[in-house]
Amino acid sequence: MEDNSSWTALSIDHIRISAFNFGIVSEDNDEGKEFLLSLDTVVPDDILERIFTFLPIVSMIRSTAVCKRWHDIIYSSRFLWTHMLPQRPWYFMFTSNESAAGYAYDPILRKWYDLELPCIDKSSCFVSSSCGLVCFMDNDSRNAISVSNPITKDCKRILEPPGAKFPDYSTIAIKVDRSSHNYTITLAKCKQVPEDYVRWDFSLYKYDSQSSSWVTAVEEVFIGWRGGDDSVICDGVLYCLIHSTGILGNLEPRHSIIMYDLIAGPSKASLMQSSIPAPCSLTCGRLLNLREKLVLVGGIAKQNRPDIIKGIGIWELHKKQWQEVGRMPHKLFQGFGEFDDVFASSGTDDLVYIQSYGATALLAFDTKQKQWKWSAKCPVSKRFPLQLFTGFCFEPRLDITT
Repeated sequence: MEDNSSWTALSIDHIRISAFNFGIVSEDNDEGKEFLLSLDTVVPDDILERIFTFLPIVSMIRSTAVCKRWHDIIYSSRFLWTHMLPQRPWYFMFTSNESAAGYAYDPILRKWYDLELPCIDKSSCFVSSSCGLVCFMDNDSRNAISVSNPITKDCKRILEPPGAKFPDYSTIAIKVDRSSHNYTITLAKCKQVPEDYVRWDFSLYKYDSQSSSWVTAVEEVFIGWRGGDDSVICDGVLYCLIHSTGILGNLEPRHSIIMYDLIAGPSKASLMQSSIPAPCSLTCGRLLNLREKLVLVGGIAKQNRPDIIKGIGIWELHKKQWQEVGRMPHKLFQGFGEFDDVFASSGTDDLVYIQSYGATALLAFDTKQKQWKWSAKCPVSKRFPLQLFTGFCFEPRLDITT
């Protein structure tokens, strides 16, 4: 693992420091006297906007503390956020099981920042992110849902969803429209039919930020299959990972993906009719949206030992066929140390993050460059042997609100 002892942990408040000193222009006036001129007064807004587009997100955060004018331009300029250089997704790592405290990793500057998440008070929750917003759902009743911007601390608790409380399995996903900044949240719930080991009730609900309301999209009964705890929205389609119960002898494939078109709406056909089998026997499968393409990350199980993984693979879906785009080299796989069949993975843009639950080691895979790289050393260490860590990635933005 890469040892980077030069990491710096800063709180988000420390990022917001004044980063600008007025330049002094000295000229002779008619009376032979000097006068002071602020460069900020002679640079028009459109030029400032173009300058800001070249800055990394941390520098933009610092710039908002310079003056009200810069603050307003950065937060309100649609041109800036649509023309700025691509920002690599940050990774937030929970470092406490009792609270939402942790560190956010910036892959561009290779630094960790002390960050406290708004709206939630426990790290045990369901998480989904899109275009600067992060959606959280509690792990208890699974009905308390909030949306927040981790950078600006803007936060909103949304209307409680319909459907049964305390489902056996559930998953949440959020998708933000990059033009209008409206967002859609989907919540899938699955509960075993009472005293029935074969059938599982599956229901899907959709929330629209414009109307601030939920609608029931799907109610269906699965036979021999159950819902899972992972889903993602890609190009207007919701994908959910489902699991074979093995009751009907359907041991392979162990996992499949069901699809629901959020734009076209309900279909008369069963969701199971269009399901897509996983590429192989997996453990800890995770669905990602990388540039509106569906990507699956999973531990590749040993033959006849599905509880033990021999590696981690990454696949991309093309016309209902899986194509492998990356596999973790064995040397890096061994570098995790306490690595078993459970791990966290998330990603956006071209970047996939993989983290062991038992350690703070964080590995990133660039799907475009086909490169694996360790993060800088996380500024936290295990306090006790059974301490667990998890996390998620998000796109750092200042212009998106809840």
